[in-house]
Amino acid sequence: MILVTGGLGFIGSHVVLSLLAQGQEVVIVDNLANASLETLERLEYISGMYVPFVKIDVRNTPALNKVFEQYSIDAVVHTAGFKSLEESVLKPLEYYNDNVSCIMSLLRAMQRTGVRTLVHLSSLTVYGKSTLELNEDEAYEFAYPNPYIKSQQMAEEILRDTSKTDNEWRIAMLRVGNVVGAFEHGVLGEVVTQLPKNIVPLAMQVAAIQRDCIELQNQANTQDKTVERSFVHVLDVCEAVQNSLYWLQSQFNVCEAFDIAGEVYSIRALLEQIEEVTNSKIKTVDAAEQRQELDQVGSNSTKALEILNWKAKRTLKQMIEDEWRFYQNLLNNR
Repeated sequence: MILVTGGLGFIGSHVVLSLLAQGQEVVIVDNLANASLETLERLEYISGMYVPFVKIDVRNTPALNKVFEQYSIDAVVHTAGFKSLEESVLKPLEYYNDNVSCIMSLLRAMQRTGVRTLVHLSSLTVYGKSTLELNEDEAYEFAYPNPYIKSQQMAEEILRDTSKTDNEWRIAMLRVGNVVGAFEHGVLGEVVTQLPKNIVPLAMQVAAIQRDCIELQNQANTQDKTVERSFVHVLDVCEAVQNSLYWLQSQFNVCEAFDIAGEVYSIRALLEQIEEVTNSKIKTVDAAEQRQELDQVGSNSTKALEILNWKAKRTLKQMIEDEWRFYQNLLNNR
């Protein structure tokens, strides 16, 4: 059985569904801070199965211990945590507390119960560097001033140090690009809040005439002055998780990082693609306050291809089409 933390969130719920489709037994833990029970209902509707769910905060180690005692867990996929670079600057204590405390609590519970196989979802921004040529041999830029990035760096360091203490640990750290998309049939996807933290949900709101415009950061050192990011379909991420779990089965005392990246687009090019798919004009205004951002974040994911036999398959257009289909279904109460 596989435990998925944050299993009712955007990425976590898709990971759960993909594991169920592969015949795996899954148990979900989530504190519902960024999710709802409606997602659990959708998972059970799509899979036609009962999906065990425990509402707890991963930072609550005694409660997490009980989950490990109740279920025969063989491996963990850790997707829980806060993920907004912008918000982390405003709420640094919350980000350090959530992201770092989560990984420490999870490792304690795993250590106590003898579970040693973990897939941890990190971020391609963890390097703290601006380049489209990132690779796993790059050292972190510890001085980059962003609490989210620093919290992910800390989490990865904790994982490495822990793996050295016991040769039975098998850990894969997936450094994921910007995740977009939804399950193909539009019945599972990213539930958009009233005030989204990411650019694609914001653009969806504009396309659906729920928002007038998007504030655009446009002082990056790139060709069109907007930042360039690697975009990857959520289902491609699910395949990376599946491949990682399969690879870890044959490993011994390993803690490896893998870039999980797709094609690179500027934010302006992304918005143009959203306009084409939604047949709507996405109005933008210059942001009143320009933030410090990484101008470029991209990787060719060579290591993931060579070791995990993984590469991104789905195009940005498909990502937007799938996410827009789900968003329209939500608006129509489907």
